Order: sequence, then C-alpha cells, then structure tokens
Amino acid sequence: MARGYFEREDPDLAQSEVLVDIPNFSPPMLDLEVVPERSLGNEQWEFALGMPLAQAISILQKHCRIIKNVQVLYSEQMPLSHDLILNLTQDGIKLLFDACNQRLKVIEVYDLSKVKLKYCGVHFNSQAIAPTIEQIDQSFGATHPGVYNAAEQLFHLNFRGLSFSFQLDSWSEAPKYEIPHGATVRRMYIYSGNNLQETKAPVMPLACYLGNVYAESVLVLRDGAGPLGLKLRLLTAGCGPGVLADTKVRAVERNIYFGDSCQDVLSALGSPHKVFYKSEDKMKIHSPSPHKQVPSKCNDYFFNYYILGVDILFDSTTHLVKKFVLHTNYPGHYNFNIYHRCDFKIPLIIKKDGADAPSEDCILTTYSKWDQIQELLGHPMEKPVVLHRSSSANNTNPFGSTFCFGLQRMIFEVMQNNHIASVTLYGAPRPSSLARADPSAH
Repeated sequence: MARGYFEREDPDLAQSEVLVDIPNFSPPMLDLEVVPERSLGNEQWEFALGMPLAQAISILQKHCRIIKNVQVLYSEQMPLSHDLILNLTQDGIKLLFDACNQRLKVIEVYDLSKVKLKYCGVHFNSQAIAPTIEQIDQSFGATHPGVYNAAEQLFHLNFRGLSFSFQLDSWSEAPKYEIPHGATVRRMYIYSGNNLQETKAPVMPLACYLGNVYAESVLVLRDGAGPLGLKLRLLTAGCGPGVLADTKVRAVERNIYFGDSCQDVLSALGSPHKVFYKSEDKMKIHSPSPHKQVPSKCNDYFFNYYILGVDILFDSTTHLVKKFVLHTNYPGHYNFNIYHRCDFKIPLIIKKDGADAPSEDCILTTYSKWDQIQELLGHPMEKPVVLHRSSSANNTNPFGSTFCFGLQRMIFEVMQNNHIASVTLYGAPRPSSLARADPSAH
C-alpha cells in the first residue's frame, strides 16, 4: 500500500500528498472532455473553474484508486503570494487555485502523453492521435495568430478560455505568425476570459453549490468592550429531488450573538455539519482559578459549520452561545481542508495618544498578519500558549506548533509564518434590549 507523505523540497515551497491509502496498480488513462472557459472532466466528475478547493480534493479522495499521487504545492512563508496547486503527477494535470479565495483559477495539462482529451465528444489527443497544430485547427477552428515566447521557446495559440503551447525546439528561427506544420502541443490551459496572464477565479458555478450554504463574508459585530456576535452574508442556490435547480444565487444575511440559544442558531444557519462534545478543556489551566471550578456532569459542545469556516460553542448548562471560532484554512496548518476559508472582517476603533486626538477606524481580516495586528492592538502582556496538535499521542504534527495570544476578548492562533490560523471570540451575552436584525433575503 502506498501512503501519502509530507516533505519540503525548497525552503519556500512546501509539498504534501493527499493522505489516502491506495493499492499499487496501473489505472487506465483518464479520458476527459475539455470545455473552454469552464471545465475538464468526464461523466463521473468535473473540475470546474470557480470550484472551491475542498470540492476538488473531495473528488480526488473519492476517486483515489484511479487518480493517484496527488501533490499539494504552496508557498510556506508567503501563502498569499503564490497560487495553491494540486498536482496530479500521474495524469500530467495541475489545478491552480487563487491563494486568497481558494477557488479554481486555471486548469493546466502539462503532459499530454498521460491523458486522453476530447472536445465536443471527439478526441484531439490520445495514444492514436497526436495533438499537432493541424489537429488543433481541425478540432477547434481558426483563431488569432499565435504569440511566440522566446524565453520559453513556446508558441502560444489562444482561444477564449483556452490556450495551447507548442514546442519549437527543432526550429532555429521562430516564424512571426504561423506555427510550423507538425508542431505538437506541449501544454494546454483552461481559464476564464481572454488573457491567461490576467485571469481570475470566476464566481462559484451553480453546479458547485450542491444544496449547501456558503459564506461570502463574515463581519464581527463589536462594541467598545469587545465582540458581540457575527453578521454572516450567505449565498445559496436551492435544489432538491424533483425540483428544478434554482437558476440564480440568492444572498441572505444572518446575525448570531453571544447568548443566543441553539434554536436561534439553527433557525439562522440550519443544521451544523457536526456536533462535537468537548471531552476536556485544555485551556482551563490558564484561567485565574482553574481548580476552584465545580466539575460539570455535562460537556460544552460545538456546532461545526465546516463550509462556513465557523465553529460555535454552547454552554452545557444554559445551551447558549459562549464562543465563536473563525478558521482561515491556510495550507501548512494541521486543520487545513477541514474547513473552508472564513473571509472575516473585525472592525476596530484605535484611540490615538492625546485627549483631542481623533480615533482611527481599522479592520482586521483573514489576511492580516500577526505583526500587523500587534501594531493596532498592542503587544500581549503574557507569553503565548503553545498549541501542539496531533491525531494521537504517538503521532507527530509535521506542520509544527502554533501560538495563541489573547487580546480584547479575542484569541489569535498564530502560525510560524506569522499568518493567523484561527480567531476565537469571547463575549458577554447579548442584552435583552438588543433586538435581532431581520434576516430578510436580499
């Protein structure tokens, strides 16, 4: 049995393999349909532009007996500066995801000898059909003249949402406009728009909603003392058995406060993906008087909303909200790919020195670094709590420890690259005078 692994090949490039056990045999070559500006797939599955990272990984895990040896490539020190890549080494395919929104931006086929490709049901690349310039012209028709890149020695032929790169090693002098006869495709790219270099990940396709609710943004509601709750802008596209799929995405807003009941949360957000009961509170030892607390017969419990990137902790006695946890889903963290990225904003009012000095409005986001946060909120008075995560006492965490700092009723879990892995919010219960906002659809 082959087991996935984690390794570093370069100080700035981290690489890991999807952790699945797979038998060692040679699966058949993938036979895939190319849809320009949209997708690459077959009757069983499809990689669609705009697809969330977690859905693509779910496809790979489901078909792990056919699609094997998948690498996860990312920049360890600067995860927002480079695309996050799923490299299907056995099939010669790379899936490039936007580093910020973690949606599929580009599909690259970099080794056409490892895969069969067809367009409108007709093969243009297979073991029997070479992807020559003549074959591409026959399959896709005429387009604008190609563009030669002297540094790469590649000729790029561009269609809308689709580009082919031709190798010109055997020609001493490249032609100005026309690709030489017999030139073969070296790489193929599927993307959105007319320019591969300027392309962006499109909005998530309707087919990717699958009846789920996604968070477009999460705003932390605050007063002068600290957090009050969350304002979530949710996106959904209704579908179900026997019902025509909703042809447009609907946006709704929901507010959740500290002190809300389970029923309040269920009514606003629906059922969680999982309910997790805490077996122990590992952070209790850091409270002022941990040994004076009366042991409870019941345990506090979390509602885990993986797709929203949010956990909500309820008190075991009152069944009211006492904590929110917002997850950033950075690669290189132990919980990577368990949650979708929560795109949160935390508004702050920074008071400047001097009685007459005006205050300054600032916003912390999913992409703020720990040193930037300290410049706004100040340095913590206490040393951090070091968090060691592992699946069991005998296993080690290849990603290393994280560090938890507390500031203004918020705990920031900081990774070793200075990015924030999660933010935990504590707050007083919502006053009875504070009315719940009308969660009407927009």
